[in-house]
Amino acid sequence: MSLPGRPKGESRSAQHDGASATLPGRPKAESPNALHEAIAATPTKPATLNALREQIAAISARLTPRQRAAASHALSHPNDIALSPLATVAATAGIAPSAFIRMSQALGLDGYGELQRLFREPLQRASRPSYRERIRHYGGEQPLDDPQDPAQLLRAFSQANIVSLEHLREDAATLPLQAAIRLIRNARLVYVLGLRRSYAVAAYLAYALNRVGRPCVQITGLGGAIAEQASAAGPRDLLIAVSFPPYAADTLRVCEQVHAAGARRLAITNAPLSPVARDADLMLEVNDAELLGFRSLTSAMCVAQALAMGLAFHERQRRVARSAHAADTAPQPPDHRLDDIDC
Repeated sequence: MSLPGRPKGESRSAQHDGASATLPGRPKAESPNALHEAIAATPTKPATLNALREQIAAISARLTPRQRAAASHALSHPNDIALSPLATVAATAGIAPSAFIRMSQALGLDGYGELQRLFREPLQRASRPSYRERIRHYGGEQPLDDPQDPAQLLRAFSQANIVSLEHLREDAATLPLQAAIRLIRNARLVYVLGLRRSYAVAAYLAYALNRVGRPCVQITGLGGAIAEQASAAGPRDLLIAVSFPPYAADTLRVCEQVHAAGARRLAITNAPLSPVARDADLMLEVNDAELLGFRSLTSAMCVAQALAMGLAFHERQRRVARSAHAADTAPQPPDHRLDDIDC
């Protein structure tokens, strides 16, 4: 005789065996490993705008293309996000409002309102528009009456570069320049890579680092041997990758190659969502002026010079201190000129 509600032939022990039967309507218990993976995949809610930027960089690979586009627009237009309603932001960006909401939730926030609050808080301390907003509102990129007039082009490009450099100067204290110099100083060998328009920055940086006594190799890709040139990079080495939109495919491939080899990477690029910044040990965010689709290199060159000069001053001061210690004399005042380096 079978009890009511129990299938015929089923024993009481089988009904209580959690491995072979579950109660109707009750989901099977998750394994401890699955639970830990779910917890690890859940992003921590960022409490500040800087934490949000780090969160975006950390999980960018898990965002959908539309969510990445929404995040990129938010980082490029912080004041618009802080002060404008979602419908206005979405219309300006040409992105569906739902993409901003889902992007916010993917970052651990409850929705767009919390995202807006994070962008609004810095405005209560000091309003500092982003590079693109500054260009738009302060006349960095001006309309040209006659684009065929080179003098007018020069004036317009000069104005855009002035605005870009002012933005770089005001944000200099927020750039991790000391950490970048430390990465360069501690590397056994520095590899520098920049293709297309970034080639000039990479070429100068490789030249300057060699001039200040830091062994450096520029990866050029001549003869189609870019992978072979990067193959010697190992765990004690550093790759400085310079790239801006549109990112060179070979640069991205070399970044993946040296990452797999265990080398460290310093990315000089335009945003935390840049593919060059993905998995990088450190990123220097640089935004240059743009005029009629033509991008400048002024700010990127300034950052390259600052890295080379900062390293040169550090190395010189260390040599002076070492010499004074060996001679048992008082250290000499620091020399603030680099005439002998000529870079």
